[in-house]
Amino acid sequence: MSDEARHDAGMQVRRAVLGDAHVDRANARKTEFTEDFQDFITRYAWGEVWTGDGVDRRTRSMLTLAILAATGCEDEFAMHVRAARRNGLEPERIKEVLMHVAIYAGVPRANTAFGIANTILAEEQTE
Repeated sequence: MSDEARHDAGMQVRRAVLGDAHVDRANARKTEFTEDFQDFITRYAWGEVWTGDGVDRRTRSMLTLAILAATGCEDEFAMHVRAARRNGLEPERIKEVLMHVAIYAGVPRANTAFGIANTILAEEQTE
């Protein structure tokens, strides 16, 4: 697959998972300094990994949530809680992922992630 085709496929999946509004905001904030990075994540994170056939999107969302929570990437975690919901992941599944994080990555990391996820899930209830 060419870089252009990979970028196009990645952008399609990125928009489906994160939503047009998020991607449009990210594109609007691009600078000369960040442009190559945005292209890189679109081609490889979204155009290679997220478009792969080996794992469905719900499972990719669960993996992503676990990794982001375990590594303390709170901003990315919040974004991917929303993405997981867009991918059809129920709050109960998100809770189970975070319980797993608590055991294998530590209670403090899971506690922070539970707080973030709880806020996002509560926001859904008011929308």
